[in-house]
Amino acid sequence: MYARFFGLRQQPFSIAPDPRYLYMSERHREALAHLLYGVRGGGGFVLLTGEIGAGKTTVCRCFLEQIPKRCNVAYIFNPKQTVTELLRSVCDEFRIPRRPESATVKDYVDALNEFLLHTHSVGQTNVLIIDEAQNLSADVLEQLRLLTNLETNERKLLQIVLIGQPELRTMLARPELEQLAQRVIARFHLQALTPKETVQYIRHRLSVAGMNRPLPFERDALKRIHQLSRGVPRRINLLCDRALLGAYAGNKPAVDAAIVDKAAAEVFEGTLPQEPLPGRPAWQRAALAAAAVAGLGLAVWAGVAYERRAAAGATAAAAPASTVAVAAAASAPASAAAAAASSAAPASAAMAAVPADPKAVLAAAYRSEKDAWRALATQWQLTLDEGEPCTAAAKHQLQCFRSSSTLALVRLLDRPVLLTLQSGGGKPAYALLTGLSMRQATLRTEAGLQSLPLASLAEVWRGEFATLWRTPPGYADGAPVDWLSTQLAAAQGMPAPSAPTRFDAALRSRLNAFQVAQGLKPDGLAGPLTLMQINRATGVDEPQLQDER
Repeated sequence: MYARFFGLRQQPFSIAPDPRYLYMSERHREALAHLLYGVRGGGGFVLLTGEIGAGKTTVCRCFLEQIPKRCNVAYIFNPKQTVTELLRSVCDEFRIPRRPESATVKDYVDALNEFLLHTHSVGQTNVLIIDEAQNLSADVLEQLRLLTNLETNERKLLQIVLIGQPELRTMLARPELEQLAQRVIARFHLQALTPKETVQYIRHRLSVAGMNRPLPFERDALKRIHQLSRGVPRRINLLCDRALLGAYAGNKPAVDAAIVDKAAAEVFEGTLPQEPLPGRPAWQRAALAAAAVAGLGLAVWAGVAYERRAAAGATAAAAPASTVAVAAAASAPASAAAAAASSAAPASAAMAAVPADPKAVLAAAYRSEKDAWRALATQWQLTLDEGEPCTAAAKHQLQCFRSSSTLALVRLLDRPVLLTLQSGGGKPAYALLTGLSMRQATLRTEAGLQSLPLASLAEVWRGEFATLWRTPPGYADGAPVDWLSTQLAAAQGMPAPSAPTRFDAALRSRLNAFQVAQGLKPDGLAGPLTLMQINRATGVDEPQLQDER
């Protein structure tokens, strides 16, 4: 209904688990890495849990699209079955010929064992995925444990992935299921999105749906969405969908916090958080509370508006688009002022970037590469000594990294970088990229912060950049194997190794799974890009790009 009004090709906030809309937060990447590790594991259980609506099933669908060709998958989405029914369903999923209705548990297990042995002999692997696994009964869980006893001398024949709500972890903590719990080789709990990730999630879904305009949510509205949804993707979808419907019904170019509250009153049946909204006067909070109790019926309101527009014909339908552009332009200064007022950072850090063009950025850019590196070091709270910057950085366990790529890699690394700019005179100039959105870049130059549209950035930047990253202890052009194994275990939610490890096939497989989940080339090598992402996944203190709207 509102898609055309906001310049979208399709509805961006459907609650269907469409892998195209999967936003890969760091936690979602780790969750996907666990599932990919399960494919390459040596048998046993992989456990993925999360709150209702956290994105477990969507991650699983994305995982299914990356299954190796020689891997057979059985997917059970209705686990409320008896032992016999579940075994029959597993055999059906693996396309094992049906047994008669009178078949026993032994008949199904024998058929499954025969299938697993045959596929193993021809180099295939087998994975059983059970969704909503918190609904499994204790006797079914015990039967699943027994299935993991099917093995050869080299490896177990069946990998089982259990996906469920948090109570699944509680179930596996029961004494009678201790044997099964001991066979969980990897587990991960998918948590809710942070405020920053919530904004990125909304932007991502709108982009996939075809939006090429500024984000149709005011800054306060985005904060309120996170507060009300608590960062749970399904709740974000429900709230954003209804909020956009409300903005469309009111012929407003962007969603404000009041519209979000009205939407929440209907979507969440009037249950709003009890704490007062920051920055709102008491009378406004009271009005919003009253709106929550009353339930404002946005769907009906929007339906009436839709019928009126349809009756008005194509000419009237085209009018809101121009209204969006004019209103968005008129509200831009107010949004910028609100952003500056809400910032709690020091005055120097909160200073707004001055809009600029490529010529202005080049004129103000650093001419000395050493000065540019020292500006980058300030992002790490460091003052580099005189002399060669990379040598000085190494004293603080930092390495310089240089590459020639695209903004996609810069987004992935998510850290301030030095951009080498191409000036007309042939001599390079340098600018420090400190913030990046889908539409513009924030650059620090000798004249201060400047903002530049990405389309304009392409006129002076050809992909060459450099940055700093924190090296592992004892790093000498390679990560110590024990450190690598321990950090990978932490990043993938696995127990830390209890003994020294070797860089063997198992560790390389885990490294490959991590690289795939992080969007890196799965070469099984612990190079600088991989180590940067390991640092990010394990919470190593490193600066990040600012997510500017």
